[in-house]
Amino acid sequence: MNKMKFIWLCAWVIFFSTPVHAAELKVGVVNAAAVMEQSPQKTRALTRLEKEFSSRSKAIETKVKSLRTTQEKLIKDGAIFSVEERKLKERTLVSDQRDIKRLQDEYSEDLSIRRNEELRKLEKEIAKTITDIAKKEKYDLIVFQGVIYASEKVDITNKVLESLKSQ
Repeated sequence: MNKMKFIWLCAWVIFFSTPVHAAELKVGVVNAAAVMEQSPQKTRALTRLEKEFSSRSKAIETKVKSLRTTQEKLIKDGAIFSVEERKLKERTLVSDQRDIKRLQDEYSEDLSIRRNEELRKLEKEIAKTITDIAKKEKYDLIVFQGVIYASEKVDITNKVLESLKSQ
């Protein structure tokens, strides 16, 4: 709610100031989606996540392949097993399927948590970069999210991306 009040206050200042005051106000706009998508920090974060989770992913893939092989063998050789032996193998197969499903669910949840952590770090870094540029270039107002339209004159997205790339 405070964010909305701030945006309305900024809009009020921009639109209802006298022309003399509006001319003195230095405003910048940053395209949040472009910065998030194009920043090298996002690429590095995704690479870190891939490294961190690759061994678990490969282990799950190996277990899935093994389960498929076991299923195919049971289908192929099922007729030669006794009824009890077949039931035992089917129970083991169902148990293995549950274990794999549990591992996949845990993997997805852990990956989602870590991805969100990395995105929060990236958002903080982007906010700091925008703040640094605003202070350095003496902007009065920088609008980051919730912009419907901004002319190229006030768009500083490329400056933010250049600064992020140099870090």
